[in-house]
Amino acid sequence: MIKNTIITILAIVFLSSCGDKKMESETEANPTIENTTTLTDAQIKNAGIETGKITQKQISSTLKLNGKIDVPPQSLVSISVQMGGYLKYTKLLEGMHVTKGQVLCVVEDQQYIQLQEDYLLAKAKIGYAKAEFERQKELNQSKASSDKVYQQAQSEYNSLFVMVQSYGEKLKFAGINPNNVSTKNISKSINVYSPISGYVAKVNVNIGKYVNPSDVLFEIVNPSDIHLALTVFEKDINKLDIGQSVLAYTNTNPEKKYPCQIILIGKDFSENRSTEIHCHFINYDKTLLPGMYMNAEIELKSQQSNVLPSDAIVNYENKNYIFIAKQNKQFEMKEVTIGATENEFTEILSDDLKEATIVIKGSYSLLMKMKNVEE
Repeated sequence: MIKNTIITILAIVFLSSCGDKKMESETEANPTIENTTTLTDAQIKNAGIETGKITQKQISSTLKLNGKIDVPPQSLVSISVQMGGYLKYTKLLEGMHVTKGQVLCVVEDQQYIQLQEDYLLAKAKIGYAKAEFERQKELNQSKASSDKVYQQAQSEYNSLFVMVQSYGEKLKFAGINPNNVSTKNISKSINVYSPISGYVAKVNVNIGKYVNPSDVLFEIVNPSDIHLALTVFEKDINKLDIGQSVLAYTNTNPEKKYPCQIILIGKDFSENRSTEIHCHFINYDKTLLPGMYMNAEIELKSQQSNVLPSDAIVNYENKNYIFIAKQNKQFEMKEVTIGATENEFTEILSDDLKEATIVIKGSYSLLMKMKNVEE
């Protein structure tokens, strides 16, 4: 009986010990950082801790934005052919400069020959039809021919006149000048000309490819109207003005800056409370093409701000903190929202710290003490 009692007691002690170890293990797996710590006078002196209060200084800040290169519809031209055909010739490459009226490519197809043939045949017949109509008109006036014959001659002439006009417009539509078409000058190809001066943004074809009227062969951009569209949130919109300077740069080459100027500020906000501002490049670089993503920085005007020395702020786990001095040498760790930094002073955006006594030197030592890590 006594033996069984001893065994039972030992089992209880063992299970209790295991439970304590489990709780201790869970505590170690989920460490917590206390938000207050207390120092002795010696520790305060050794850490070089000094305190102060929030002050006001003129701070200029930089607004960082992103967006992409855009171009208004009238400055981006998609080049296509009005009638299908095979691409016979082109020398265009993306980024090349072209002038208005320059030949972009040559397209050929037998339908161009057929269209010119139809035009010339209709034009040849209309001469006889017109002469016959004039003759029947005179005969009808003198009652030498019937009204029926006269009306038939008039109908034939009018039909051919419509055909000549129609074929002529089809030739113009296809890019062929009807005045240049003759029995000795029939071409199987057409030239495609640039309607504007600018840069080639896209080349979608190659020699020998058959293209349809719905296909876009090239895209030409007029750089005089190309601009940068940047996304701005509602809270920052009042910081911007027309004419304000902007420095833009690409992700691939952030060191190269492209000066811009704000020309338009959007008034309509999306669901996420953002709008767009539009900026013109001071000196457009032809390597900047529509749709390309860019970043931008805007230097904002200096303003009176609540600041602390930058040394007062510590970053822990991607959050910013300061230490508030309490009574009895106690220090409280408090998260803050910061703004711009200039000349070793950082803007404090939190509004509830104006009367607080804050550690302005030795903040890092306090953080290490709170984390139980010796420097």
